[in-house]
Amino acid sequence: MQYDTIVSRTVQEMKPSGIRRFFDIVGQMEGVISLGIGEPDFTTPWHIRSAGIESLKKGKTWYTANAGMKELKVEISRYMQRRYGLDYDANGEVVVTVGGSEAIDLAVRAMVCPGDEVIIPEPCFVCYVPITQMTGGVPVIVPTKPENEFRLTAAELRAAITPKTKLLILPFPNNPTGAVLRRWDLEEIAAVLRGTDIMVLSDEIYSELTYGCGHVCPAAVDGMRERTVVINGFSKSYAMTGWRLGYACGPREIIGPMTKIHQFAIMSAPTTSQYAAVEALRAGDDDIEEMRREYDVRRRFMLGRLRSMGLACFEPKGAFYMFPDIRRAGLPSEEFCERLLQEEKVAVIPGSAFGESGEGFVRISYCYSMEHITEALQRMERFLRRF
Repeated sequence: MQYDTIVSRTVQEMKPSGIRRFFDIVGQMEGVISLGIGEPDFTTPWHIRSAGIESLKKGKTWYTANAGMKELKVEISRYMQRRYGLDYDANGEVVVTVGGSEAIDLAVRAMVCPGDEVIIPEPCFVCYVPITQMTGGVPVIVPTKPENEFRLTAAELRAAITPKTKLLILPFPNNPTGAVLRRWDLEEIAAVLRGTDIMVLSDEIYSELTYGCGHVCPAAVDGMRERTVVINGFSKSYAMTGWRLGYACGPREIIGPMTKIHQFAIMSAPTTSQYAAVEALRAGDDDIEEMRREYDVRRRFMLGRLRSMGLACFEPKGAFYMFPDIRRAGLPSEEFCERLLQEEKVAVIPGSAFGESGEGFVRISYCYSMEHITEALQRMERFLRRF
């Protein structure tokens, strides 16, 4: 069989995830301290797990409606209202998905046609470019800069727009940089988009994890609701990564086509996870606050240690990542991470895994215990002394 002629050319040309490559290497080594994976080290709160277990005890193991359980969609609508003052009709403007990643895929596939341009600020999460390419869309990369705290500016957006622009992705709070957009940033972006048909995909999976500033949902900015699809989920806020549950809210004219794709590709999200998510939305606010406080302690500690090593690092206001500049070591990001792993058994992720504009930086996650963070940073400091 000539498999190189059988496998899609688009898929063949896709680069494997730089995050998972290091994850696989770590799995084959002993004594490694990993600060590489963006997964909460908290266990899903017991009352949320209990709700899932109770649904199994009662035999609630059948398919749900394609767009998700009505009970869950109602709770998502209530959440959006109490958090951001946004009204979404649970019947038609909300779809429940298999993680936030499926919601992103659905949104891009529902809106992007071959040749359409998708504006993607970088550094950013690894899925946006390949998903765009699989639709035949054209990624238009806008590098964000440390001097702007890795925020997308209105001027940068305006310069990237062409007659072919279909979609803008707003990945804030940002993975890998921890950057956030403030209300004034979003108002300026809204002004640039006014009078166009450009849609916005707002990936808000880290929306509950901000420090010293609240998250502003782009859809809550004047004139943005009609053009914004909000993506969120339960993985980061509620420590529910393995439950694989996310959702999208937006105009029914977009959520409808997304649900249609979801019907044929997935059918419905896991039933047990949906029952657990209902409980999370109803009674999980205190859990979020407890985890956020602990992340903030780690955030401030790690920022101080990195700066004491002589690494330039802006203060991230969201998510649970640091993105220090490691160029003083004189090594490309990937080589820096490989040598740190081999010589000191510490795993971090090269910034280049998140786009070319991430070169010269590394992503370090602080969703690990203080014990692990402290030891890993001591090893990292020892490594840097050699340079």
